[in-house]
Amino acid sequence: MKNLLLLLILANVLYFMWGAFAAKDPQPGVVLFEESGRRAAVGRSCVTIGPFEAKDAADSAALEYRMQGLKTATRQGRAQVFVGHSVQIQNVDSRDAARRIVGQLGEHGIGDAYPIGTDENGYAVALGTFGNAENAENVALQAESAGFDVTVAPMMRDAMAHFVDVGLPPGEDVGAIVEQHGEAIVALRDAAVCP
Repeated sequence: MKNLLLLLILANVLYFMWGAFAAKDPQPGVVLFEESGRRAAVGRSCVTIGPFEAKDAADSAALEYRMQGLKTATRQGRAQVFVGHSVQIQNVDSRDAARRIVGQLGEHGIGDAYPIGTDENGYAVALGTFGNAENAENVALQAESAGFDVTVAPMMRDAMAHFVDVGLPPGEDVGAIVEQHGEAIVALRDAAVCP
C-alpha cells in the first residue's frame, strides 16, 4: 500500500512537471495598445511580421529580435505577396487603340509599353511593373506629360510566404518594428500570433 501511494505521488509530480515545461501551441496575441506610440499596455503582446517571400529574410528578422532578448518563431503559410507597382493606362477601347497608344508612348520615350487584355475583359496598356515606387511614379509622370491618364497600383500574387511572430513584454514600444518593416507587413493586436 505504501509503495502504491509513493507511486501515485511520483506520477502526480511528473505530470505537473510535464505540464509546466511542455511546448505550447502559438496563441493569438491578446493585448491592448495605446494608439499614440503603439505601446503595449497590458496583457501578452505580440506582433507578426510578414509576409516575406524569402525564408532568409524571415530568418534574419527573427534573429534580430532574438538578439534583443525577445521570443520569436518563424512559420510558413499562404499569403498575398507584393510583386511591384503596376503602371497602366486603363479603359482602352480596343486592341488597335492600345497599339496606337503604345506608338504614341514610344514617341515620348516610353519604349517598354505593351497592350494587354481581351475583348471580354477590356484593354489596357501596361507601362511596366516596378519594385521601387519612385520609378513607377517617374514613368507615370512621363506618360501623363504625354497626355494620358495613368494608374499606379500595387500588384499582388498568392504564394507561400514566411512570417515572424515576435512576443513583446508589456510596455514594449512596437513603433520601431512598424517603422523598420512598414505598416503593411506588421500585424498588431488579435491579427498577430504569439510565438
